Amino acid sequence: MEAITTTPKPSSVPLSLRLSGSALKVIAVLSMLGDHCAYYLMEHGTPAYEILRCFGRIAFPVFAFLIAEGFANTRNRTRYLLIILGFAVISELPWYLLNGADGTHNIMFTLALGVVALAAFDRLCEHGPICFVAMLLVASLAWLIGADYEWQGVLMIVIFYILRRQTIEPWQPRHKVNCPAQSLRQVIFAFPLMATYGLTGAILTSAIIFLYDGTRGCIKDAVAKYSFYAFYPLHLLLIHIIF
Repeated sequence: MEAITTTPKPSSVPLSLRLSGSALKVIAVLSMLGDHCAYYLMEHGTPAYEILRCFGRIAFPVFAFLIAEGFANTRNRTRYLLIILGFAVISELPWYLLNGADGTHNIMFTLALGVVALAAFDRLCEHGPICFVAMLLVASLAWLIGADYEWQGVLMIVIFYILRRQTIEPWQPRHKVNCPAQSLRQVIFAFPLMATYGLTGAILTSAIIFLYDGTRGCIKDAVAKYSFYAFYPLHLLLIHIIF
């Protein structure tokens, strides 16, 4: 969710339909808010509940996609990990207030473990079996600690990262990346994981990622950037107060 490249990439998608990284962040946050409001504050099984929950299935895959983009473009990956991990720790209290001691942990831990898996891939990608085992161990850790979306979430982040054209074809100049072709490859391989949490949500998410134009968008300054991280624990706390 950080340091998305500002270099536009060629795209056959009409300019008016393209989405920047900032637009993806806003969509993901609104989706997450709707999902949590429905789950914690609304009567389950009603039409309004089902619609909001369906819309809410967009949030995590988009965040996973942004984590992969952020990791690829951030200048300081250690700092990137520490920021996400720090907000994961902060978010644990409101998560506990809402869910109790059910053995689960908030989604920021899943995103942090996703970053760890990407770092392992970058370091060990030339050693295939070792790299595979390392990422498997990270995904297993997400399952063991009960992080939200568990191993599926970590694997989704890894898929989005590996299938970036800049990752699998590093010799290709960045300005020659064909966005639709890259996005299509990413959503095809990530779709089974996204569909696990709802087919309609997976289809909507695929469309949103396909429209991503590779630019950072209007959210650039530090205050706005950290506000998106802070929104997660703050909205959980507010829902707890209302609940």
